[in-house]
Amino acid sequence: MPNTELLRDPALRAVVERFAFPGAWTDAAPIKTGHINRTYRLSFEQADGGVRDYVLQRVNTYVFRRPVELMENVLMVTEHLRDAYLRAGEDPANRVLRVVPALDGTPSFVDAEGGFWRAYEFITGAYCVDHAGSPEVFREIGAGFGAFQRMLVDFPIGKLHDTIPFFHDTRRRLEAFEASVAKDALGRAASVAEEIDFVRAHIAGKCAIVDMLASGALPLRVTHNDTKINNVMLEEGTGRALCVIDLDTVMPGSVLYDFGEAIRTGASTADEDEPDLSKVRMDLELYAAYTDGFVSETIAGLTPAELENLPLGPLVMTFENGVRFLTDHLDGDVYFHIDHPGHNLDRARNQFRLVRDMEAKWVEMDRLTRAAIAKYR
Repeated sequence: MPNTELLRDPALRAVVERFAFPGAWTDAAPIKTGHINRTYRLSFEQADGGVRDYVLQRVNTYVFRRPVELMENVLMVTEHLRDAYLRAGEDPANRVLRVVPALDGTPSFVDAEGGFWRAYEFITGAYCVDHAGSPEVFREIGAGFGAFQRMLVDFPIGKLHDTIPFFHDTRRRLEAFEASVAKDALGRAASVAEEIDFVRAHIAGKCAIVDMLASGALPLRVTHNDTKINNVMLEEGTGRALCVIDLDTVMPGSVLYDFGEAIRTGASTADEDEPDLSKVRMDLELYAAYTDGFVSETIAGLTPAELENLPLGPLVMTFENGVRFLTDHLDGDVYFHIDHPGHNLDRARNQFRLVRDMEAKWVEMDRLTRAAIAKYR
């Protein structure tokens, strides 16, 4: 049944009519899987009787404060990916996000209230998962993000906007943390002295990626910066990686960030806010599977320094996220959404437990990484 309430919504209709959607608008439904942007799935009946679906989003400009530059990044990256597929003799349809332009030809529309809207063609014949479920699925996710990196290896990085400056500057995150400890706005520092001590005791080596980027030891790459499992669409029937989505945080950075975020979120045996720390560890089988898939696609394009330092990514990203959660707890939970008091503290403790486990498994992580490199070199 069509959602007549949304179809009758004059504000939504006014936005829909400003985009170049072909056909007659027949249905709309909210998509509630994301937590940042307001998203709808729209259906349009075509002249031949078929139906085509699209995604319409209002971008959260509190989080993404440079939406015009954000969309310029999205267009540049998707156009580069589309050309790369064509050069490889592959059909880019359903493999790359396609922006639907506004009627004036621009990739966005700003409504009367200042709302920033954009639209994409809906990826059909595909699905996403929130948890790997098996090493085989996680390997395919790794191959999907690896292919994304491989096809962008020759992207002219100087053209890409840095839409969230210093997003993964670990040193700046630590400076913000120490400032929050000193300010102690809500008087919480004494109750988290153990966690504060953990941060200070584990700083060594955690700024290595930032330092290697600054020195040129690691090159700047196009990085996705949100490489969670559900940002790779899998093909129905085959389960192969089809399309990388959610490109809002595409910026210049290190490939180690993307590898690290994928392992941090996908190879952990528990969600990042699991309060029972006995359940939190990094699954080495999942680590090996993702690494194998990722390296299989990137072996020819990444430098030896990038490949050999891949295990550093999960350690730095996990530590950095723990620091950010603890900082927000000290500040009064002003950045991350919380569902209950102490939620950010639960998250911080969870990430620090994962850091400990990664440190204990560091030798094996390094061995598995080098084995994957040797396998495909």
